Amino acid sequence: MKEKTQVGDIDRSLYDFRYEENEGDFLDRGLTPQIISEISDEKNDPDWMREFRLKALDIYNRTPMVEWGASTEGLDVDNIVTYIRPQSRMNTDWNNVPENIKETFERLGIPQAERESLAGVGAQYDSELVYHNVRSEVAESGVVYTNLESAMHDERYAEIIRSHFMKLVPPTDHKFAALHGAVWSGGSFVYVPKNVHLDIPLQSYFRLNAKGAGQFEHTLIILEENSYLHFIEGCSAPKYYEAGLHAGCVELFVGKGASLRYSTIENWSKNMYNLNTKRAIVQENGRIEWVSGSFGSHVSYLYPMSILNGRGASAEFTGITFAGEGQDLDTGAKIVHNAPETSSYMNTKSISKSGGKSTFRSSVAVNENAVGSKSSVSCESLMLDNISRSDTIPVIDVKTDKCDVGHEARIGRISDEAIFYLTSRGLSEQEARAMIVRGFADNVSKELPLEYAVEMNNLIGLEMQGSIG
Repeated sequence: MKEKTQVGDIDRSLYDFRYEENEGDFLDRGLTPQIISEISDEKNDPDWMREFRLKALDIYNRTPMVEWGASTEGLDVDNIVTYIRPQSRMNTDWNNVPENIKETFERLGIPQAERESLAGVGAQYDSELVYHNVRSEVAESGVVYTNLESAMHDERYAEIIRSHFMKLVPPTDHKFAALHGAVWSGGSFVYVPKNVHLDIPLQSYFRLNAKGAGQFEHTLIILEENSYLHFIEGCSAPKYYEAGLHAGCVELFVGKGASLRYSTIENWSKNMYNLNTKRAIVQENGRIEWVSGSFGSHVSYLYPMSILNGRGASAEFTGITFAGEGQDLDTGAKIVHNAPETSSYMNTKSISKSGGKSTFRSSVAVNENAVGSKSSVSCESLMLDNISRSDTIPVIDVKTDKCDVGHEARIGRISDEAIFYLTSRGLSEQEARAMIVRGFADNVSKELPLEYAVEMNNLIGLEMQGSIG
């Protein structure tokens, strides 16, 4: 009998450290109008937001739980802490951040990344941002990068936030969108003026430290005509033996001729349910690029959506998923072609091992007036043993015959023949396997920000033993 390949889990020592928290800072668990009102009180919400939260709670209570994807049976939302009072106010001076929080982000490399390669950084710890800063030259160009709550109380931005908040992802969209609308906290607001090209990325990092809690940040980005931005989002949490929840929301408004690259690496621990919603709307000749890596969580539902509303608008989605033991990662992307001569491309890779499940769902809709549009979907899955699973579920809805739409999918394993060939050329078995997996993921990893590409290559280089059956 052949020994089956075993692949080590991601080395999570970087992420699994934690600090004890004062549970007196936790609001009561569960979802009631009283708790929602307490969140509004803590955040000094304007009246319209208080009303919005309570309406979203009502929608949540009336909306059935999602049942078609990965099981959420182990998630009891009534037992989740939805808000944790911050240990300090948000700071723009790193030296004023509390020591335990500062050490957390120092160990994750955030301050170093800011100093070396970022135009601005936001750092959220549990329910609130604790640090936000942007380079002076960026601010002088008219770019706004701040926490969403501060912007909502600033008369310069209050109305633009009210007119955009949860307009792309309304609470009626699904049950966890409604949950987000009721309990959201933290997140970032970015505004890039007309003709401003921000060549250095902005980054927000979300750290959930508390046990049995949820994180519900809201990211709102608005790009005016002919502007450019690369926004990087990172997420992590330590491991607990109690379910945690991430139900954030991202809304991206890309103006005429503007271009936005949105890169995300989610490395949640395996007790997390990652039920995130991301959506972009793109105007004439605008472009949205999604780069997504899912390396953690027990269950994920993640399908960034691009709505191409203007002639010549385009979208590209590049994603990689790594599902190990105890993980059921249901990911993919959605594209809606609403205008002529729009184009889209999806390119995804998934790796599963030790019984992990990877499901890729793609949805491409080409509406009647989207004549001359083009769309291509390519998804590939690699299983590293015979107990893992990978599924591809494409949906294509075409309402005009004047378009070009294609889809291809491949699912397979590393073959003994490939291993034999490489070892016959002088490589060890471990080197051969790592080379095959690294080559499989190469065109995705090269799209990642440098620090995350290094992290992914470290993952691929983990020791592999035995042979594929």
